[in-house]
Amino acid sequence: MIETALVFAMGCFGLGLLFNLWRMLRGPSQADRILALDTMVINVISLLILYGIKEGTAVYYEAAMLVAMVGFVSTVAYCRFVLRGDIIE
Repeated sequence: MIETALVFAMGCFGLGLLFNLWRMLRGPSQADRILALDTMVINVISLLILYGIKEGTAVYYEAAMLVAMVGFVSTVAYCRFVLRGDIIE
């Protein structure tokens, strides 16, 4: 039963990842693209956690933590670039 729920959840998050990719490529503004990129990071974290539950190993939890940290820094850097034109002052 848990396997079916994990496969269904992974499919839903995978579909959400595809929709976010479409929004990132076709977004009408920079803000839409930034939001889609940040939501893609959240979907990747969710997929890593679900895969870690499915496999029963903690390696994927650590990978999800690394993706979360890199995603946060990349979102902040991209926002600063859009607002100010440079990342480092």
